[in-house]
Amino acid sequence: QKELIDINALCDEYLRLAYHGYRAKDKSFNAQLNTSFDSTIQKITVVRQDIGRAILNLLNNALYAVHQKSKHNSAGHQPTITIATKNINGKIEIRIRDNGNGISAAVREKIFQPFFTTKPTGEGTGLGLSLAYDIITKAHGGEINVESKEGVGSEFIVRLPV
Repeated sequence: QKELIDINALCDEYLRLAYHGYRAKDKSFNAQLNTSFDSTIQKITVVRQDIGRAILNLLNNALYAVHQKSKHNSAGHQPTITIATKNINGKIEIRIRDNGNGISAAVREKIFQPFFTTKPTGEGTGLGLSLAYDIITKAHGGEINVESKEGVGSEFIVRLPV
């Protein structure tokens, strides 16, 4: 059931949902949330729940990454998540960036495979990114890529056709 949606509103809603869900598990966790939404983006036709689920999975991973970094190594580390949208050449781009520990090249090759996870047993199924990949690429004809620098953070780039 594809419907016309405001992708900026959806991204904003799921950012807050992910953050409050994460904080419900760990009240001591805080992160800076940044948004940069392109106001020229028209409504797009997608399956709202599916795109929402894909964005939620990406945001949950970003929150996990910044939380791990703040817990384990960086005094003065301010966990930060940024979500941005942009209308580029007839595609809607959604960028989700974190300042966590980043992803090694060896792990980056496998992250979209079903059941692959770097999380401890019981903390991740390894299905979040593979599900996001299928929703974005197969169900919506889009693409998803990741850029990451170890020790600095990661950025997931989703492009959806208009």
